[in-house]
Amino acid sequence: MTEQKNITSLRGTKQSVSLIPKLRFKEFEGDWDKKKMIDLSERIGDGLHGTPKYADNSEISFINGNNLIDGKVFITEKTKKVDKTIFLKNDKNLRTNTLLISLNGTIGNIARYNNEKVMLGKSVGYFNFKENSNYYYHVLKSPKIQRFFISELTGSTIKNLSLKTLRETNIPFPSVKEQQKIASFLTSVDTQIQQLTTKKQLLENYKKGVMQQLFSQQLRFKNDDGLDFPDWEEKKFSKFIKLYRGSSPRPIIRYTTSNENGVNWIKIGDTKKSKNYRINKVSEKITEEGSLKSRFVKKGEIILANSMSFGKSYLLEIEGCIYDGWFVLREYEDSFNKEFLLHILNSHYLQKQYLRLSTGGVVQNISSEIVYSTKLFRPSIKEQQKIANYLSAIDTKIENVQIQIEKTQAFKKGLLQQMFV
Repeated sequence: MTEQKNITSLRGTKQSVSLIPKLRFKEFEGDWDKKKMIDLSERIGDGLHGTPKYADNSEISFINGNNLIDGKVFITEKTKKVDKTIFLKNDKNLRTNTLLISLNGTIGNIARYNNEKVMLGKSVGYFNFKENSNYYYHVLKSPKIQRFFISELTGSTIKNLSLKTLRETNIPFPSVKEQQKIASFLTSVDTQIQQLTTKKQLLENYKKGVMQQLFSQQLRFKNDDGLDFPDWEEKKFSKFIKLYRGSSPRPIIRYTTSNENGVNWIKIGDTKKSKNYRINKVSEKITEEGSLKSRFVKKGEIILANSMSFGKSYLLEIEGCIYDGWFVLREYEDSFNKEFLLHILNSHYLQKQYLRLSTGGVVQNISSEIVYSTKLFRPSIKEQQKIANYLSAIDTKIENVQIQIEKTQAFKKGLLQQMFV
């Protein structure tokens, strides 16, 4: 009942619920007002409904909802360009007080317009606000408004957020001074998240550069006596490691189980939440009978994806069974330190080889023949250990920054839930 009242109020129907937020700056008091987006905007609309004339040499990008990421407009090499004449015919008079919103696909992504040279596709909506849009940026990202947008979607196959909904949406409207205070505070939290994200990117780039230097042998470690380690040995993968393909009991639906004591069924999808290429949980389990028709893998083994996230390798922190989308690597312990091997398997050095050896230079699935044909460098075990320790230390720093990012994002989510009514 409460949720229904909230949704009704967002559509503009009057109701008696007090408009006072749970979390508020102490210098402010009294109820908030509510205003419709159409009353706060000079114009609300969307982009071109159709296919524009593309022009490779143009500097004007044609964007859709998927270009709106983390509050910004992201242009990539794949973003198509449009002819200037078409752009001028469809000019939406975007300016610094404009906010953009994704209308289908990933619904409700909000981005500030920052004078980018863009033309909008139909999956991008826009608000040209009468006043500074900083407060509106945050309130539109609040969980309550986002839930309302989801409740108002239309369409059966492809869900859409209508312009009518955007125009009729009611948002909480405190005094201008309180709006400014809220916007300033939340912007400072966003800045902290951005700084942490930049720090993480710098660490990732640093690791990438170190790995390139290591595997080109521009960077070498010394032994404990300050002397050079022996030269690295280079051989085909097949000379060092044996691959064993997983297998799937069929039909798989007969062998899946909700029993907590079932056998872990390790799939590619279980890598989505993995950190530092480690798998420690699964979304499905299979029966003991099903496990007898699959390949069992132990905790501490390395598995390599041969489809989907092809070529990526993961260290298992659990035991279970793998299907035929995985290889398990075995019989390498005399040649490689496990942590070093995990780093080299996921390096650009090896990924490039998969691409080069694949038919047409496009990797879809990796056969054992392709993997076996790649070449691996093998330093001495002691140098491998030094390399693994150095790279793992960088990984730890990256993971610690990611934890900070997630904590700050959770903090902001809590603020958005409590600062808006």
